[in-house]
Amino acid sequence: MLLSSRQRQELVSYLLNSQKQQNNRTDSPCTIPETYRGQTVIDEPFTEIRMGDLYFCQEQRLVYIGEQEIKLTAKEFDILALLITHPKRVFTYELIMELVWNEDYCYYSRKAVNNHVSNLRKKLKVTQNSPDYIKSVVGVGYKFEVP
Repeated sequence: MLLSSRQRQELVSYLLNSQKQQNNRTDSPCTIPETYRGQTVIDEPFTEIRMGDLYFCQEQRLVYIGEQEIKLTAKEFDILALLITHPKRVFTYELIMELVWNEDYCYYSRKAVNNHVSNLRKKLKVTQNSPDYIKSVVGVGYKFEVP
C-alpha cells in the first residue's frame, strides 16, 4: 500500500529475477520450449505451453484441454496467462489485480479476483477427472501447479 504502482512493478521484476537466479528451472513438470524456460519477465513474448492435455497459446489467445477449446473472457485469459507463465509462484490478490487490471487494487475487492478464478477453474475442469491447475494459497492468493 505504501508503494507506488511503478515501485510495485519494479519490486515484482526484482523478485522474479531473484527467484530465477536461485532456482534451476529444470525440475519443472511443465513442458516449455528451451528458449523460454528461464523466462521470468512478464512482458516477454512466448509462443505456447503444453502440460499434459492443457495447451495454452498467448499470441492466439487459445486454451485447449485435449481437443476441446476453452472459451475464456479477457480477464480469465489474462489471469491464466499470468499464472501459467510463472508456475508454482504465488501471486497475491492485490498483485493479480494490479498486473491483470493494470489499476490500483484499492478500487476493487478480492472478490473480483475470486470470482474470475472460480469461473476459470470451472471452465478448465472439463471432466470429473480433470486436474485442478489453479491452487489457492489461503489468505494470500493463487498459483498455477501441474498436479
